[in-house]
Amino acid sequence: MEKRTLIVGLGNDILTDDAVGLKVAGILKEKLPADIVKVEEFSVGGWDLLEMMKDYPRAILIDSIKTQDGRAGQIHKLTLEDLKPTYHITNPHRLNFITIIELGRKQGYNIPEVLIYAIEVEDNTTFSEKCTPEVEKAIPKIVNTILNENFERVIT
Repeated sequence: MEKRTLIVGLGNDILTDDAVGLKVAGILKEKLPADIVKVEEFSVGGWDLLEMMKDYPRAILIDSIKTQDGRAGQIHKLTLEDLKPTYHITNPHRLNFITIIELGRKQGYNIPEVLIYAIEVEDNTTFSEKCTPEVEKAIPKIVNTILNENFERVIT
């Protein structure tokens, strides 16, 4: 594969802040050269996401997150190790992302290096195509963070 990095913005574009990953990906698509970075906007996960990532050496995922003590607009940088489950999954219909990755490895999938950038959300359940103000303000910050931390040589 000629492209070295896959960027995937995840979310649902009609659920307020849940769309933030899609919005960030759309901006990155305009700023990064298509010959070395493929940018996708994706509304599903699980095996479909694994299938999309499998041939890339590196993947950057951008998504929303809601933690117990987080504040809206806060940016989190995570690795797959940070997502390790602390409980055993007993329902095969509700597999989380790290479980999918582990099952993919066992099936022989080539799992890329994965970085996850997540934006703390305020509202990810209300139907709206607009993010809340704090999340909207975080969009340029996370775009700049991703560009500076991963593509500084490409964009200078």
